Amino acid sequence: MEKAWYSKKWMTVLFHAAAWILLFSLPALLRSSHNPNEAKSPEQVNTTIIFFIQLVGDAILIAFFYLHAIVLIPKLLYKKKYLLYSLSILACFFIYVVSMWILWDNFPKPKFNFSFEDHLFISIFIFIFILACSTAYKTIRDKFIADRLAKEKETEHLKTELSLLRSQASPHFMFNILNNMVALARKQSDELEPSLIKFSSLMRYMLYETEEEKVSLENEEEYLQSYIDLQQQRLSKKVVVNVNMCKADKIYEIDPMLLIPFVENAFKHGSGYIENPRIDIELKALNNMLYFRVSNKYDPTMQQVKDKASGIGLANVRRRLDLLHPGKYKLDITTDNGLFTVSLQINLAS
Repeated sequence: MEKAWYSKKWMTVLFHAAAWILLFSLPALLRSSHNPNEAKSPEQVNTTIIFFIQLVGDAILIAFFYLHAIVLIPKLLYKKKYLLYSLSILACFFIYVVSMWILWDNFPKPKFNFSFEDHLFISIFIFIFILACSTAYKTIRDKFIADRLAKEKETEHLKTELSLLRSQASPHFMFNILNNMVALARKQSDELEPSLIKFSSLMRYMLYETEEEKVSLENEEEYLQSYIDLQQQRLSKKVVVNVNMCKADKIYEIDPMLLIPFVENAFKHGSGYIENPRIDIELKALNNMLYFRVSNKYDPTMQQVKDKASGIGLANVRRRLDLLHPGKYKLDITTDNGLFTVSLQINLAS
């Protein structure tokens, strides 16, 4: 996944450079804005040397900032080497104070009154400020990296779980279709050959197209229709199947094999010993919303014998919906007046 523009390396470097320029230019900007007409004192004559000394001091502070954040904190503080960490901080402070003292004390004539005590007092506050900024920077950066890694880990976990759920759906579906093929073979039906051709096209869809994260809704509709045709060939006239798939108002994409478990469940539990079995299937996509409804007749008094794979389909698809469309779908499963109905709405807007 491509990084956002604000997280790219060149943007980070640019941001740091701008922050340092603003920070170290602030005293000069405030001084000039305070009294722009102030006459220059003798001590302000050699501005080039003063600028050079200040530049050296700034460079030492910047070096300490990154040394502290990149080396001292992870190598010493995080590893609980507190004594060595403290000595390192004191050593850096000593280098800064002595370096600035030497530069200012050897400032060429005309000299100004240089007080080492004042210099030490001011240096302590400046150094503590840079130390605090470096610590905050390292803490925030580590937190950001930890959050990003946790998010990436969660994403990979979800991808793995979705892959597992999809791998569970495919064998379950194939077992049902193969059972249909066995039934046709036993009847020595002439519909066996066209059924095998449809089955091969379904296998091609499952093996190649469903590896993508999304497939076109049109392809998924064709897949559903092929499955329904196979079931109708097996059941002949025993089950009335009404299919209404309206053409979408624009091109949509959907997660592969997301809808088939509902249709599978309807054929599995809506046929057999049901009196006047009937299955209704409706699918439409309008205004970025997918509307899918499957209903089948069922007998609540009949104690159905469930196989080991029973329930995988609906439990699987509910989990996939939770992972893929959190808060963007509505799934209602109702049983009323001898009808088992599944209604699904998905917001397809990205």
